[in-house]
Amino acid sequence: MRIVLYLIAGYLLMVGIIALAQNRMLYFPDPAPPSAANLQPAYGPALTVWPAASGPAFRGYVSAEPVESAPTRGTVVVFHGNAGSARDRGYYLAALEPRGYRVVLAEYPGYGGRAGELGESPFVADGRETARRALAEFGGPLWLWGESLGAGVAAAVATDRALPVAGVALITPWDSLPDLAQALYWYLPARWLLRDRYDNRANLSQYPGPVAILIAERDEIIPARQSQNLYEALREPKRRWVFVEAGHNSWPVNPTAVWWDEVLDWLSAARR
Repeated sequence: MRIVLYLIAGYLLMVGIIALAQNRMLYFPDPAPPSAANLQPAYGPALTVWPAASGPAFRGYVSAEPVESAPTRGTVVVFHGNAGSARDRGYYLAALEPRGYRVVLAEYPGYGGRAGELGESPFVADGRETARRALAEFGGPLWLWGESLGAGVAAAVATDRALPVAGVALITPWDSLPDLAQALYWYLPARWLLRDRYDNRANLSQYPGPVAILIAERDEIIPARQSQNLYEALREPKRRWVFVEAGHNSWPVNPTAVWWDEVLDWLSAARR
């Protein structure tokens, strides 16, 4: 009996530690502020903080020398995954700007030198304001792209009826964070421990526009089944792409890949 009590006590202690430390398990920010060195990423064009001359109040990054392309196909606000910072996502600029889009790499509070708290509520509120400012400065149509954690932010931002979101593209998304956590940590009451929910399924049920879902077939972080569950729950218009044999961090970012054109053309056509 004593052994059983020790095991129960140890289990409850583990649950308590995980509940208290969940932000450290979910968010992995690079706290380094922008500098001359890190605004020259290894992949993609040189960056500059945005809005211009905003100092520590910056909200993200844009290309230092954007490609001029006419006609402009709109503004894409990108919400990145949970590790690093928005500066690591230069591949979106390399792929989207030559195709006629203005790209804003949105940065989260607590990431990349920005002040603020980590968490769903501050991320979504900040994301909505970033999208509003991007639309006001660069013009529409407004497109939202989210990758991994950023898919949760993009899906929540899209529910804002005051934002005229033309379309949403989600790369390696989950259906809801509690469902994902419970599937991964089946031995814990994970569903009830989570403070942040990022319920993409519920959020996108409130969004009437087109949604593109891009799934990594061999995703070792967010199982492909989670992304497929989200896709199946969506109403039309929707379309799915599967990156065969790709993992969570090995899907094809090559800017010349055909899938970029397929997704962009489908979103534009579905919007019309």
